[in-house]
Amino acid sequence: MSSGYVIAHVEVTNPTQYEEYKKWSSAAMQAHGAEVCVRGGQVEVLEGDWSPSRLVILKFPSFEKARAFYETPEYLKAREARAGAAVMRMVAVEGL
Repeated sequence: MSSGYVIAHVEVTNPTQYEEYKKWSSAAMQAHGAEVCVRGGQVEVLEGDWSPSRLVILKFPSFEKARAFYETPEYLKAREARAGAAVMRMVAVEGL
């Protein structure tokens, strides 16, 4: 079975409020067995005009579990805490 990934590009607009989101999203990741591959950290664009300020990559045992994570009650609480604190672009991706 292939792994699944959640990849997010985040533009934080309210850092103080975003800390609350990080607390709840961390709890959701832990509750659903997400392996955190990337969460913030240094970014250097190697090609193109993309300039992400914050990237997150989570690994799950399957694409279905990666996709389902977004709709869990735990992550819904995190999403509610994030409202107005960031612009989020997020995809679920089937991996190897």
